[in-house]
Amino acid sequence: MDGIRTVESEVRELIRRSELDPARDQAAARRLVWEAVEDYDERALHGGLPMLGNLEDAAKAVWDSVAGFGPLQRYFDDPEVEEIWINEPSKVFIARGGVAELTTTILTADEVRDLVERMLKSSGRRVDLSSPFVDAVLPDGSRLHVVIPDITREHWAVNVRKFVVKADRLEDLVRLGTLTSQAARFLEAAVVAGLNILVAGGTQAGKTTMLNCLAAAIPPRERVVTCEEVFELKIPQRDVAAMQCRQPSLEGTGEVPLRRLVKEALRMRPSRIIVGEVRQAESLDLLIALNSGLPGMCTLHANSAREAITKMCTLPLLAGENVGSRFVVPTVAGSVDIVVHAALERDGVRRVREICAVPGRTEGDVVEIADLFVQRGGRLARADGFPPHVERFERAGYDVAALLAQETM
Repeated sequence: MDGIRTVESEVRELIRRSELDPARDQAAARRLVWEAVEDYDERALHGGLPMLGNLEDAAKAVWDSVAGFGPLQRYFDDPEVEEIWINEPSKVFIARGGVAELTTTILTADEVRDLVERMLKSSGRRVDLSSPFVDAVLPDGSRLHVVIPDITREHWAVNVRKFVVKADRLEDLVRLGTLTSQAARFLEAAVVAGLNILVAGGTQAGKTTMLNCLAAAIPPRERVVTCEEVFELKIPQRDVAAMQCRQPSLEGTGEVPLRRLVKEALRMRPSRIIVGEVRQAESLDLLIALNSGLPGMCTLHANSAREAITKMCTLPLLAGENVGSRFVVPTVAGSVDIVVHAALERDGVRRVREICAVPGRTEGDVVEIADLFVQRGGRLARADGFPPHVERFERAGYDVAALLAQETM
């Protein structure tokens, strides 16, 4: 290890002198690393320095430290690892197949801070005492979240949710066991028909993946505008305008919240609007957009389809005292058409637990919902509910009754 650290220092100095950017010119940087390793090995052989052992392993360790994320790089390289988080330098966890594992990796506090700085370098975002939280996206699409003391007790809390592409389309979710083929066909028809869809679930339930797969069913001629806290969605369409929020500057100015993005999206000639996740008052702006006839989708943290609708009736009240439930409840009933509830099961598999329709009716302050698909015996089965806007399905060329009458494959 002493030899590798020596080579690391030498490589960093060589990179600094040559003004080389390893992220932009990887080939030249890798050559430089290999030459430095060979040079050190030659000196160690004749000068009594600590030996490196296998040169290829040594070169990879140096490269990971200089151009990658050091001791964490092997978890980034492992396609089975979905998430990496650090509670304290001596406690580094990963999630593999939905199951958490405590790793043998032990860092120092300085190494954690150095890793965070490197991760934030490409995003232009920062974390400091004036801004103790940060969300950012790494070059490979992974999402980074960091919290520092005195918000945390003592150590920096780091979480990296890797962008592990396991599904691009609804049929991929069928293959993974998340959906049945009948439910997937229905959801595809609902997207094409222009119904408004809310994807609900807990953390790591696969909401963003579901949203990506639903968006893949949008007809190719339509223009999609997305609004997110940080870029996570990968919409496989040809006409997509993606926007993300912006943190305030050191002077506290220049912040662009999600509410602003939703409002601006309406001025960008959208055929569809997609909001990565609604958490606060932006839900009101989304509801108003959907209520005006603009098809859209979003995700929401909730434990069931019913709770998702209840939350959509509550969050808009955060927009101000002049917003009341007498306006919000019927607006939710008239704006949300389908709710898809997904969950991360104990076996690490992400499954859709229920798909519900919102017929558009209310009773008092309660929005009526109808079960389309529910879990029975660990399998998503057809219930006896029926979706709204049958005429939209017909215009899109779908027979809803035939879709829902088919046997689950």
